[in-house]
Amino acid sequence: MADNIGPDGETLLGIYRRAALLKANDERSRKVITTGRLVMPYYSYRGQEIIPSALCASLTDDDYLVTIYRGIHDMLAKGMPLNDLWAEIAGRVDGTCKGKGGPMHLTYPKKGIMVTTGIVGSSMPIANGLAWGSQLSGNNRVAVATFGDGASNIGAFHESLNMAAVWKLPVIFLCQNNLYGEHTAYEKATSAKQIADRAAGYSIPGVRVDGNDPVEMYRVAREAIDRARAGEGPTLIEAMTFRFHGHVFGDADGYMDKAQKAAAMEADPVPRLRRKLIDEGIATEEQLAQIEADIEESIDAAVEFALASPLPELSELTTDVYGEAA
Repeated sequence: MADNIGPDGETLLGIYRRAALLKANDERSRKVITTGRLVMPYYSYRGQEIIPSALCASLTDDDYLVTIYRGIHDMLAKGMPLNDLWAEIAGRVDGTCKGKGGPMHLTYPKKGIMVTTGIVGSSMPIANGLAWGSQLSGNNRVAVATFGDGASNIGAFHESLNMAAVWKLPVIFLCQNNLYGEHTAYEKATSAKQIADRAAGYSIPGVRVDGNDPVEMYRVAREAIDRARAGEGPTLIEAMTFRFHGHVFGDADGYMDKAQKAAAMEADPVPRLRRKLIDEGIATEEQLAQIEADIEESIDAAVEFALASPLPELSELTTDVYGEAA
């Protein structure tokens, strides 16, 4: 890995801006559900904020992202507007899918956020299709498929890596390994010690990285993106992290190792990056406090925008579903 692609101070600050937004947005989402202002299924990504924040520092708006139902952090990091996001998860007409998708089916093509899938493992073949289209058109876009560790055991994972390798598609397979596939610990369901090792079976690079380290995560993502854009084919990245909460909101997470969870939360990557910025003189306490205050204000506005947005009419059930007859 080349050291010369490490993030400079401004890039690190940008990664923090994203990560702080993702952290605050998750905390607000759980609060809004708990207080009864909204009722929705919710898959917390708390603890995984650094991965997409570092990834998206090297992506353009034109690059493609295909993510999963635990992917709101990916979408916000890629640039999905808060108002559109909150209106959608509230089921309102001003949402990204006019209130018909909800938190598990968000999309925002203006920022390259093409699909959010509710089917485990399905982000990868879709990303392959987008990457193939980019390759055929020569538009220089790369595609990123994000997924959890459980999806590495799905047939689509192996089929997608094989196809991408054979055709040298400009795609990155980004596994956010939070050590739990739904309600099951990694070691109880996966034989491979490292998911990144599976890349060898398809003759493509496989890299395991500390996904909570913004510098290393940025370097690995940047190298994979540059490689894909140069026509050198796909990369499998296994970004190690830990989700702080259960599989879905309301899950008591009794299957999680309590000591492991406590240690992970103590090493929370977002405040850790905050301290790094101050210690290295990249930003002051006052600057970061202002960033965080602005984020809270923008989330306040987005929640109120969503709740003020009307619910969809019954006719929306068939709108954008069927094509018009010729």
